[in-house]
Amino acid sequence: MEIRFPADAPAYRDSNLTVVFPALVDGEPVPCAISVEALEDHFGACSEDLEGWLRAFDAGRPRIEAVAREHLRISKGTPVLLRSGHFPPGQVAA
Repeated sequence: MEIRFPADAPAYRDSNLTVVFPALVDGEPVPCAISVEALEDHFGACSEDLEGWLRAFDAGRPRIEAVAREHLRISKGTPVLLRSGHFPPGQVAA
């Protein structure tokens, strides 16, 4: 299974408080998302700050994509929603 993450800008989804980003699994688009709670808990984002959530996503993108990649492998390429519990406690990105 080939998994790639295009460099597209992430987008905020108010309906479920997530930042969404694309993945390509064997060339097919698969949506991925991370909760703003996870961005606040593990990537230093400020609460209720859209720009802060997007900056935290950009700063933590390599780690976020690495965790998303593992979940895409486990789920055999189905959409992924990363929550705070997907990241080990005590590992806050700067």
